[in-house]
Amino acid sequence: MKKTIHIFIGILLLSFVGTLNLQAQLSYNSLTLENIYDDSQTISSKAEAPPHCEIPCGIYADELRIKLINEHIATIEKSMNLINELSKEEKPNYNQLVRWVMNKEDHAIKIQEIVSQYFLHQRIKVKSSDDLEAYKKYLNQLELLHKIAVCAMKTKQSTDLKLIKSLQGKVNDFEHDYFKEHDHKH
Repeated sequence: MKKTIHIFIGILLLSFVGTLNLQAQLSYNSLTLENIYDDSQTISSKAEAPPHCEIPCGIYADELRIKLINEHIATIEKSMNLINELSKEEKPNYNQLVRWVMNKEDHAIKIQEIVSQYFLHQRIKVKSSDDLEAYKKYLNQLELLHKIAVCAMKTKQSTDLKLIKSLQGKVNDFEHDYFKEHDHKH
């Protein structure tokens, strides 16, 4: 009975927090619930929220994101090395093994989030096939980002250090393709 009450209270709290979050978002956009929902709880034609980036426009740190990806790769590599070392011990410390496996997975996920949330969602813009050079660059960047995300996924499945070299190579290729030659800092 106590567990059921705790679950019920948890659901109520989540509902309340969700309502507060919605109200905060609406007031941020200078909208009210009445503007968005009509009596039948469907979206009203009166509501017009301006489109906006996931982060405030113009605040981008592309080079920082590449550095973060490289830092995550270094962390994954260290995790793999320690997992391999701990596994060879006569009496492995399973607590440490689990911690390093979780660490490796967390950093692989962070790479995937940067690739997806930052570069694919916000920075790589669709190019028309009318401009063949820009379109080829766009396709190449999409392919490289996909390869980075897949390689990051593979690092979660293994402790093969060859994946680190592959991931570093793909990030390096993307970095050189993404940045203009005069903007790129080696």
